[in-house]
Amino acid sequence: MKYLTHWSTAFITLVLLTYIGLQDPWFKETLRLKSFDYLLANEEVTPSKDITIITIDEKAIEKYGQWPWPRNILADLIVNLRQAQTGVIVMPILFSEEDRFGHDEEFCITLGYGTVIAQTGTVQNRKSNPVPRGVAKIGNPLDFLYEWPGMVGPLPELADCTQGVGVINTAPEIDGVVRRVPLLMKIGDEIYPNMAIETIRVAVGDPSYQVKADQTGVVAMRVPAYDTINTDANARIWLRWNKEYTTISAASQDFSDAAGTTVIIALTAEGLSSIIATPQGEKYDYVISANSLQTILDGETIKRYDSLIELLIAFAVGLAMIIVVRYTGYGIIAAVIFFISIGLPVYANVFFDQNLLLVDVTWILLTFLVVAFHSTFLRFILEFKLKQQIRKQFEKYLDPRQVAILVKNPEKLKLGGERKEMSFLFMDIVGFTPISEYYKNNDDPEGLVNVINDYLNRMSKIVLKNGGTIDKYMGDCIMAFWNAPLDCDNHAEMAVKTSIECAIETDRIKKEFKEKGLPDINIGSGVNTGTCIVGNMGSEMRLDYSVIGDAVNLAARLEAATRNYKDDDGKVVPTLYSSYTKEQLVDIKSIEVDKIKVKGKEELITIFKPEENSHDVIKASGNNATNISKGEKNETT
Repeated sequence: MKYLTHWSTAFITLVLLTYIGLQDPWFKETLRLKSFDYLLANEEVTPSKDITIITIDEKAIEKYGQWPWPRNILADLIVNLRQAQTGVIVMPILFSEEDRFGHDEEFCITLGYGTVIAQTGTVQNRKSNPVPRGVAKIGNPLDFLYEWPGMVGPLPELADCTQGVGVINTAPEIDGVVRRVPLLMKIGDEIYPNMAIETIRVAVGDPSYQVKADQTGVVAMRVPAYDTINTDANARIWLRWNKEYTTISAASQDFSDAAGTTVIIALTAEGLSSIIATPQGEKYDYVISANSLQTILDGETIKRYDSLIELLIAFAVGLAMIIVVRYTGYGIIAAVIFFISIGLPVYANVFFDQNLLLVDVTWILLTFLVVAFHSTFLRFILEFKLKQQIRKQFEKYLDPRQVAILVKNPEKLKLGGERKEMSFLFMDIVGFTPISEYYKNNDDPEGLVNVINDYLNRMSKIVLKNGGTIDKYMGDCIMAFWNAPLDCDNHAEMAVKTSIECAIETDRIKKEFKEKGLPDINIGSGVNTGTCIVGNMGSEMRLDYSVIGDAVNLAARLEAATRNYKDDDGKVVPTLYSSYTKEQLVDIKSIEVDKIKVKGKEELITIFKPEENSHDVIKASGNNATNISKGEKNETT
C-alpha cells in the first residue's frame, strides 16, 4: 500500500500538468508557437505564379524623385501595368492626405480599373474616412473578431474611385512575431476586410462577404463567387512562407513578366517600408500582404489541431509512461524516452507536410518528459530503499558477497517456474576422440579449442536462427529448447529442422576437415517433445533459466542412441526423434527406425528419423541462409 502511495505522486504530477495545460498559460503558448515556427519555416520554397511585386526601390526613387511621388506618376505606373495585362493591382499604401501636387483626379481615374488601396487600424479612438464592407452573417461573429479603437482610411474621393479598400494591419502573437493575420476586423459593429481578402473580392467582382460563426467562434468565411476559406475562431489564417515572388522595379519600362498576375506595388526603398518579425526572421511589411494573398490563392489553408485532444494525448502518454517505468527495465524506459522524444517532433512534421495540420507536441513532450523523469527518479528511490531493506534484513545471515548479489538483483529472491510443452535438442560430436588425438599428437591444444569453438559457433547460429534457446554447452554437446521463453507454436518442427540444418552444416565442416587433412567428423542429435518445468532455477546466489523434466532426459537418451544406427551409406544417423515429436511434425516426413527401451522408461519408445527428401529440401533452402552468415549472398534456387 505504501509502495502504491509513492507511485500515486507521479499520477498527481500528471494531473497537475494536465490542469496547467488546460489553462493555456503564456509559456505554453510561447512553446507552441516556437514549434509551429519550425514547421512553417521548413516548407519548400517555390516561385509564385500568381503574384508579382512592383518595387518602389532606390532605382525608382532615383528616377522619379523623393517619396511621396506626385500621384500622376503612380497613375502612369498603373496605366503601364494595365497595358501589360496584369490582374488586380494592390497598393498597401495609405493615401489619407491630398496630393500636394494636385494630381488626385488623374490618380482617381486609374484607380477604377481593378485596384485595391489601404486603410489602417489605429490605437486612437478616432475614425478618419474608414471604409467598412458589407458582410452577410450567419451566427454572431462580432464577438470573436479583432477590434481596433479607430481606423484611418483613404481620401473619400479616392475611396469612391477604387474598387477595394483593405486593412493592412497585422496581428502579432504574444512574442511580437506575425504568424497569423485576421481576414476580418471590427470597430464597434462595423466589419473591415483585410487587404488580401478584399483583393479576392475585387478579383471575382462580389460586393460583400459571408461569415459563419457558432458559439465557439468563426467557423468559415467566403466571398460568394470564391471558395470557402477556413479560418480559426478569430477569423485568422496562418501564413505560409513557401513562395518567392518575382520583383520588378517601378523604374522599369517593361512589365510583361507581370502579365496575368496580381500586382502588389510595394515600398521597398530604405526608410520607406516597415520591418515585421516573422518565423523566418525580419521581413518587409509588403511580404505579409503577399503571403496573405498567396495563402488564400493556394487554397491550402493551414489548420490547427484541437488543443483538447492534444491534452488528452499528453495525459494518455504520461499515464502510459508511468506504467512503463513501473513495470519494465531501465533499458526499455530509456528506449521509450528516446523514441518518443524523437518520434513526436517527426510525427508533427510529417503530419504538417501531408495535411497542413499544426499539431502542438511541445506540451505533450513536456508532460511526457516530466512524468518520465519523475517516475524514473521515484523508481530509483524506491529501489534504493528496497535494497537498503534487503541489506538490513540479510546482512546478519548471509555472506556479504551474497548480500551484495541480492542488493544488486532483488528479483532473484523469487524462485519458480511454469509447466509447458516444449521440444528439446541434444547434439554432440560423434567420434570426437580421433579429432582430440590428432591435436594431442601435434601438440596443438589451441587448435583443438579453436575447432570446438568454431563448431559450437556454427551450430549455435543455426539454433538461434530457428528460434531456439541455448540452455548450456557440455564440452562439445549443445542442449537447446523451443517454446520458452518465447512461445513457438511449431516448436517440434523447428527443433527437427534445426537438427537437419546442423547435419548439413556438418557436411560442410567434413569437407573443410578433409581439405586440411583432419579426421572425419559427424554429429548425433536427439529430439523429444513433452511437458517440463521451465524458469529461473537455482539458489538465491545463482540462478539459471533452464528446464527440468523427464522429457529433457529422453532427448539426451535419443542423442546417445544415434551411435547405434547407420544410413545405407554407412554414416551415423544424424537425427533421431521420438513419436511425441513425430506427431507434431507437418512438413517433415518421418521414417520409423526402431523401438527401443531407454533408462527410466518401462515401455518401448518408437524412434524416427527424417526422410531423405526432407533433408534435401531443407538443405536447398538452408544454403542461402548459411552462405549469408558467411558473407556470401547467393540467390535461393
